[in-house]
Amino acid sequence: MTPFKLTEELIAQIEELIEHQRDAELNSLLEDVHYADVAEIINELNEDEATYLIKLLDSYKTSDVLTELDEDVREAILSNLSSKEIAEELAELDTDDAADIIGELPQEMVQKVISEIEDREHAKDIVDLLRYDEYSAGGLMAKELVKVRENWNVLTCVKEMRAQAENVTRVHSIYVVDEEDKLIGRLSLKDLLTTSTKTHIKDVYIPKVDSVNVNEKPEEVAKIMSKYDLEAIPVVDEIGRLVGRITIDDIVDVIREEADKDYQMAAGISQDVEADDSILDLTRARLPWLILGLIGGIGAFLIMGGFEEDFKQEQFIIFFFTPLIAAMAGNVGVQSSAIIVQGLANDDLKGSISNRLIKEMLLATLNGIILAILLFVFVWSYEGKVNISFAISISLIAVIIVAGLIGTFVPLFLHKRGIDPAIATGPFITTSNDIFGILIYFMIAKLILGI
Repeated sequence: MTPFKLTEELIAQIEELIEHQRDAELNSLLEDVHYADVAEIINELNEDEATYLIKLLDSYKTSDVLTELDEDVREAILSNLSSKEIAEELAELDTDDAADIIGELPQEMVQKVISEIEDREHAKDIVDLLRYDEYSAGGLMAKELVKVRENWNVLTCVKEMRAQAENVTRVHSIYVVDEEDKLIGRLSLKDLLTTSTKTHIKDVYIPKVDSVNVNEKPEEVAKIMSKYDLEAIPVVDEIGRLVGRITIDDIVDVIREEADKDYQMAAGISQDVEADDSILDLTRARLPWLILGLIGGIGAFLIMGGFEEDFKQEQFIIFFFTPLIAAMAGNVGVQSSAIIVQGLANDDLKGSISNRLIKEMLLATLNGIILAILLFVFVWSYEGKVNISFAISISLIAVIIVAGLIGTFVPLFLHKRGIDPAIATGPFITTSNDIFGILIYFMIAKLILGI
């Protein structure tokens, strides 16, 4: 299969076909194009062209296209569709995707769309999903699944599974419930095929099954599915009833969104933004951390000003190494915090905070000694004064140790307080370590030089 490649020539061809309303050629051109690639094409069209293409293509295909579109593009297209047209698109989607889309509609439009969905059971399931928090397992799950009762025999089970599977895009697992719909286990397809048709399900099902509560956070669901290599996981309500399932494609989206958020936060962007967002939105996301950096710079200036009179002219070279000290403090702090944040995200940090701090202190000490030796040789060669070389080198070791401890402690502290620790890997750590690093640098240099 040749990978799809979006080109300017293809976009121009589609725009021309839309302009002249050559529907047959458009259908023929896009017939074998994957829905994700069609979405990529539509993202490059203007609002009228995008709406025209959505209305032209079959709902079986465009329903999936809608789920792949950029949010602002999808919002613009939906605003140009009638409630009946939107309902036709949602009818082709799994309930979780349908609920996500309908949740983006204006409140006055939601009821109209739901009333237009012909499959009342499908509509009921969508409404049921809308009551869950978007950032929970309930808001992430789909209602489509295959479940069997423990008191059925294999023959009845197979008949029921055939009927249920018609509405399920992909059957990952067969779940077993009791008379109250409480999840009690799962069924192996191999056991089902190799067992007598008269055998009861309660005699062959596997009682061990991983599940999550409807109120579980998506990040926790992702950790469970990743740890146990699950393609799907059942979701139960507060009393253990099976209410849905979460599949791996939904979890991949969660992981990607969380990674994007953490990356932006580590870079000092406080809101979820994209490159195409307005200048005002981008400014709001970036400015708070830039202001923090400005405050940090002013703080560093004041610290340096406070030590200006302490160093004689022959010792003034101390000031020239201030950028190096600040940079090393910031780099070490970011490295330490990045490792901790990654460990917290992957849930693989073991041991107590004190043990983690001791380990980081030893690591920082080793790195600091090696870097200090290199710096000592350079300063001595350049300046020829052992006392100044020694003062700068020892200060570097102390700064690196403190920066490593701050970079380790802060994200652990934020995590304990329920605050996203990714905030610690960006300007927060860099700025704080710059200030502490410069202060420690001048204090130790002053002490060693006997000023």
